[in-house]
Amino acid sequence: MKKDGILNRHLAGALAGLGHGDGVLVCDAGMPVPDGPRLVDLAFRAGVPAFAEVLEGLLAELVVEGATAAQEVRRANPRAAALLEGHFPALDLVPHERLKELSSRARLVVRTGEARPYANVLLRCGVFF
Repeated sequence: MKKDGILNRHLAGALAGLGHGDGVLVCDAGMPVPDGPRLVDLAFRAGVPAFAEVLEGLLAELVVEGATAAQEVRRANPRAAALLEGHFPALDLVPHERLKELSSRARLVVRTGEARPYANVLLRCGVFF
């Protein structure tokens, strides 16, 4: 058994298969999950696990070269906006409907138990070299 890092075998396996440019949608429990991408549903109950916890864990495992979120996050969920802008100074903000469209091309969707609106981000994988 792994000693540290991500222990969820479905998530660890999905992350290992990602390559440069692949998209990973990290979303709240209310975000519509598109057909197509692999889904790892971590939602246990409302708020568990939190969006921030899952994002922190993923960022410890992934190289991210860009991120996109809904522009509505600034108004509707300032805490999530501050978290995202703290991690991604060049965060691309688009209308929520556009984020849903872009999410359909993601390779992986990681659903959290977050129950606050617009706690969603589409990560673009980079390379470590």
